[in-house]
Amino acid sequence: MRRLGSVVGAVGLVALPLAPAAHAQQPVTLRVAIIQQVDSLNPFLAAYQASTEVGRLMYDYLTAYDAKDQRPVEGVAKSWEKSADDLTWTFTVPDGKKWSDGQPITAKDVGFTYNLMMTDKDAATANGSFVANFESVTVPDDRTVVIKTKAPQASMLALDIPIVPEHVWKGVGKIADYKNDVTPSVSSGPFVLSEYRANEFIKFKANKEYWRGAPKYDELHFVYYKTVDAAVQALDKGELDLVNRLGPAQFDSLKDKSGVTLNKAQGRRFNELVLNSGAATKTGEPIGDGHPALKDVKVRQAIAKAIDQDAIIERVNGGYAEPGTGPIPPVFPDFHLTPAKPRAFDPAAANTELDQAGYPKGSDGIRVGADGKPLKLRLTGHTSRAYDEQAGEYIKSSLADIGIAVDVQLVADTLLDEQGVAGKFDLIFSGWGTNPDPDFILSLHTCGSRPESATTPGTTDTFFCDKTYDELYAKQGAELDPAKRSELVKQMQQRFYDEVPAIILGHDNALEAFRGDTFQSFSIQPDPGGVIMAQNGVWGYYGAVPVAAAGTASSGPSTWLVVGIVVVVLLVGGGVLLLAKRRGATAGERE
Repeated sequence: MRRLGSVVGAVGLVALPLAPAAHAQQPVTLRVAIIQQVDSLNPFLAAYQASTEVGRLMYDYLTAYDAKDQRPVEGVAKSWEKSADDLTWTFTVPDGKKWSDGQPITAKDVGFTYNLMMTDKDAATANGSFVANFESVTVPDDRTVVIKTKAPQASMLALDIPIVPEHVWKGVGKIADYKNDVTPSVSSGPFVLSEYRANEFIKFKANKEYWRGAPKYDELHFVYYKTVDAAVQALDKGELDLVNRLGPAQFDSLKDKSGVTLNKAQGRRFNELVLNSGAATKTGEPIGDGHPALKDVKVRQAIAKAIDQDAIIERVNGGYAEPGTGPIPPVFPDFHLTPAKPRAFDPAAANTELDQAGYPKGSDGIRVGADGKPLKLRLTGHTSRAYDEQAGEYIKSSLADIGIAVDVQLVADTLLDEQGVAGKFDLIFSGWGTNPDPDFILSLHTCGSRPESATTPGTTDTFFCDKTYDELYAKQGAELDPAKRSELVKQMQQRFYDEVPAIILGHDNALEAFRGDTFQSFSIQPDPGGVIMAQNGVWGYYGAVPVAAAGTASSGPSTWLVVGIVVVVLLVGGGVLLLAKRRGATAGERE
C-alpha cells in the first residue's frame, strides 16, 4: 500500500534522540477535524458517516477491505468457505486475537452479534439488511461460525457489521436506549474510546492488544469544528493534523502552505437532492409534510431536467467532482451506471412537460397544482456545508426558471436529520458513502428500509418504495455471477434514475490535507487515487506515523524537533530534508 509522505517521516525518526525526556512522556496524538455530528456511538444504531467511521475504529468486522484494491481480507475471521449450493458459509476465527480488555475474541462474539440483529428490531436499525436473508447463525466451537442463508447472498464477504464483545453487550438492556459511551470501550479495532463529549471531541487511545499490532502513536482525537473553514484555519496554525471534506477554494488555498500536504482522491461519496416523493412507514402510512406535487413523477422529472449538474460541478465543486447518475460512483466501475439515455439539461422541455401535466403558471409566475396549491418548495441543507448553501442558491435559481419557488433553509445537522427522518421536507440535501459491495447502498431505497412508524427511524432518506426496484434488489442479492449481478445493479440504478426519488448531483473528489511536519505515512484506500479519511476500513488512521515519536502532537512541531531536524540536515549535507519535503508534497498533490 502507498503511504503518503514516508520520506519526511523517516527524517523525523532520525531526530528523535534530540527530544527532551519530559516531552517523551507526553502522549503523541493525531488530531483530526470532524465537521459532521455523530448520531450514535451504538454501532447497531449509527447511520452517519462520522458515526460508522468511529465504529470501525473500535470494532472489527467479520472481514475487512484491503487497502490497495478493497478485496475482502482478514477481519475477525481469517478464512472462509461456502457450500456447493451457495447457501452455507463457514468462517474461521483464529486463536490469539483479543479484545482490548484481554478477553479472547471468539466465534461466539460473531454469533452473538448476528443473532442479536436477527431477533431484535432495534439492533437491526443500521445494518439489518445484511442479515435479513440469514436463516441461522450457529457457533459449533470457539473458532467456527456457520451461517445458513435462505437464498444465495452475494454480499457474504462484505458484511459491514461491527462485531461486538458478547461479554459486554449481553448485559445491555434495550438496544435503542443504549448510548455505548462508557469508557474505556472494549474494542477489537485499533483504538479504544477514552473520552467523549458530544459536539466537542471524541478521544481514543491506541489498543495495545490489537491483533495487527498497536498503532504507532498514543492517542487519536477527533475535534469538532462548526465549519470546514474553521478547521482549515486550525490546520494552517498547526492546531490540527488532518482534515477532509475541503471545498475547492479551501483546498486550493492550502497548496502553497508550508508543512501542509494535500490529497485529492477519487471519492466514493455522492451528493444528492432528495425529493419527497411520499414519505411513509413500512406499511404505507403517510408521514411528514412533503409537498403533494412531488408525488407526481412528472414533476420530479421536470425538476431533474431543470438542474444543470455540470454547472454545479463546475461552479460549486470547482471541477473537483464527477457527474452523478446512480448511487454507485465511478470508483467502482463494475457497478457504476452510464444511462442509456442520459437526462439532458433542458429547462424549456421541463416547462413544456409541467404545462402538459397540469401545473399552469399563476399571475406571479409560480405554478399551481390541481389542488390549487402553488409549487413553493422548502429546500433544507446543512449550515456546516458550504456546498449546501451554494448549490441551494443555484437550484433555487434553476427552478425559478420553470415556475417553482424554492425557500433555502440551512439548519444544524441534528435538526436536518430529525426533519429528514420524519419526512418533514420537500427537497433536502443528503449523501452517502458507498461500499465496494453495492448491496447496502441499494438497500436504502427498498420498501423495507422505511421506518416502522412515524416515530422510529428507518435507514432510507428517500422513502422510495417501488416494486420493480425491490424485485431487482432481491435478484442482485442472490446473484453470485459477477457479470450478471453487475447488470442487475445497473438496472436498479436506471429505475432510480427514471423515477427520480433523488437526483445524484455528483460524486465529490475527496479533498484532504494533513500536516506533513507532524504525521506521515497515511495509508490511502484504494491505492493509487484513494482517501485517508472515510475509508472502507481504518488504514488511514492506523497507518499514520508521527514525524517525532513524542512532544509534537499538542502544539504542532516543537522547538526540539526543529532543532533536531536542523542537526540532521547538517549531518547529511543539508539536502535530504528539502528533497523529502518536495517528494511528500508532490505525492499528495498527485493524488
